[in-house]
Formats: sequence, structure tokens, C-alpha cells
Amino acid sequence: MRFAFSAEEEAFRAEVVEFLADYRDLDAFFLQGHKWEQVREFFSAMGRRGWLSIGWPREAGGAGAPPSHEYILWDEVGYARAARNPLASGVVAKTIARYGSEAQRDRWLPPIRAGELHFSLGYSEPEAGSDLASLRCRAELRGDVYVVTGQKCWQSYAQDAEQLWLLCRTGSQESRGRGLMLLIVDLTAPGVTVGPLPTLDGDQLNEVHLDGVEVPVDRRIGPENGAWKLMGAALADERHIQFPPKRVRRDLEEVVEWVCGQGLEGDVHVRRTIGELAAQVQQVEVTGLRVLDAMQRGRPGVLEAAANKVVHTVVCQNIARAALDFGGPEALVGGSRVELLYRQSMWETIGGGTSEVMRGVVAKQGLGLTGKA
Repeated sequence: MRFAFSAEEEAFRAEVVEFLADYRDLDAFFLQGHKWEQVREFFSAMGRRGWLSIGWPREAGGAGAPPSHEYILWDEVGYARAARNPLASGVVAKTIARYGSEAQRDRWLPPIRAGELHFSLGYSEPEAGSDLASLRCRAELRGDVYVVTGQKCWQSYAQDAEQLWLLCRTGSQESRGRGLMLLIVDLTAPGVTVGPLPTLDGDQLNEVHLDGVEVPVDRRIGPENGAWKLMGAALADERHIQFPPKRVRRDLEEVVEWVCGQGLEGDVHVRRTIGELAAQVQQVEVTGLRVLDAMQRGRPGVLEAAANKVVHTVVCQNIARAALDFGGPEALVGGSRVELLYRQSMWETIGGGTSEVMRGVVAKQGLGLTGKA
């Protein structure tokens, strides 16, 4: 495993850091929905540099850069607290590039590449969170349209995005993952209702109700009953940028800054805990590099990504909780950064696959455990 980046990769990092200097006050990694107009402008600026499509294949209009460039890009954006990587340019665009028709690529990829079109992922449902194969949202073909009925929940950015990347059922309920399909649904179409689901950190997820929504057949990506394979490929494309490790380092730096501001830096317990957390941050950085290494070598990286997700989110929580232990009531003052870190970390272990599910992947694929007595 290579622990150092090449001179070319570090030169790219320097270019990214220089670009981000103009966005030091954006601070939309958390509460992104509160600053959506500024975030849209930020993504458009990235689009003008070709960075939203940096990892796309050249034939799809991308730069064809190796995974390391995407990793560096979103790692630095996470450290700068600018924003989270947009769903459109990752999961959505790479799936369209790989499985969409020529007409679909021509229609959807240019505005995504430019940062002008944004998507929310319509996967989870009230009874299908971690087990997407059991989802119930149904699409029925009637002539040249699919009529979609069902409910989605916990959608990020659906209140601001234009399109919904919808996973729905075309097969029987018993067909599980073999009976699913992907559609692009206009979030302003008749029959679509988006409602807020407030989150503990002051932002929001959403629920999306679809009541007889008509979706043209040309908005289907891939074949009917063929979405499971497409989703697996898209997830593999994104594993190296889902959880940027420098975001965790920034968490610790902000807690250390707060500790110094409270005059606690001389406390023996505080110093020991900060040292332990610093070691945990290095562990996050190593597990992140293990995911990147797997991607660079052409491996799926499922095991590495699962382990990375657990470590990343648990350390986020450890850092945030430490501030409470250090400061008592002062760390609970609404509006302070350490108080926001604590509230945000509570649901960090859920998004992108719960820690319980990720630990199951590690147990089965890494340790060979089957769960049988």
C-alpha cells in the first residue's frame, strides 16, 4: 500500500487548496440546506474547472482522472467545510455514463457536469432502510409512461434538488433485488410531494410521496428489473470519496481550538484524551487510504469501505463527545461549533449504511463469520 501521493497528485492538491481559499466562509459541509444558493454557486465554479466530472471516463465528457484525484478533491473540500460531494456528479452521472443510452448521456450529463442539475437519491423507505431489496414503491408501465406510487423517506437535499434518482419495484415483492428499476423523476411533477424530516443538527432530510406520478419511459436508466447490478456498480465508483478523512481531522482541530479557548489545554486528562483522539484520526486516514488503494488496484473494496465507514463515523462521535466531557455545560451552548458537532455526529453512523450493517460486512467478508451457531 502506498502511503504517499505523487508529485502530480500533490500539485493537484495545491490547486484545490488555492481554489478553496475563496470559499473559506461557505461552511456548508454541515447544514448544507441552509446555504443552498451559495452551494449551487460553489458547485458551478467546480464545474467550470471540470472537477465535478474529473473521475468520469473521457467518452462521457470527463477528465478520466484516477481515483486519487477525486479522493484528494473531496478530502480537501471536506476539510475546508465547503460542502459535501453532490449526488448528481457521482452515483447518478457515473451510472448514466455506464448504462444510459446515448440520448440519455447527451441529455443528463452536460448539466450535471456544469453543476446546474442536482439530484436526491430516492432509495430508502419507511420499511426498507438498510434492506433495500424489500422496498415497495411501485412503477407500472402504461403505454409510454411508468405510473409510480409509493413513499420514500430520509432523502438528502430533496427540498432543493430538481430530480429524484428513484429506485422502485417493477417485479413482484418476492423478487427482492431482482425486481427493481431506476427512474429519473422530476420533483416538480404532478403527484410528487416533498415534506421535511427535521434532523437533530438543525438541518433536514425529507420524505417524498409519489401518488400516481407519470414518468416517461425514456427516463428509465437500464433495463426493467435490472437496477440491483447498476446500484452495486455505482456504489463501487463512490467508495473512496464517501467519507473524507480530513473532515475528521478538522473536527479534532476545532475541538482543540475550543479547548484552548476554554483554558483547558493544561488539564492532564484533556491532554491525554486529545492524544488518544489524534491516534484515532490517523487510523481514519489509514482506513481511507486502504479504500483508495483497493480502488486504484481495481478491487471492489467492499470490505475496506465497510471498515472505513465504521471507523470514520465512530471517531466523529468520539471527538464530539470528548468536548462534552471536557467542558460540561459550556459545550452544550446552542450555536457553538462543538455543540453542533455533537448533534451532527448522532446520525453520522446511520447515513451511507448503518454501523451495524457495516460491521456485518466486516464480520462476514473479513473474518469469515456466518452468524450460524
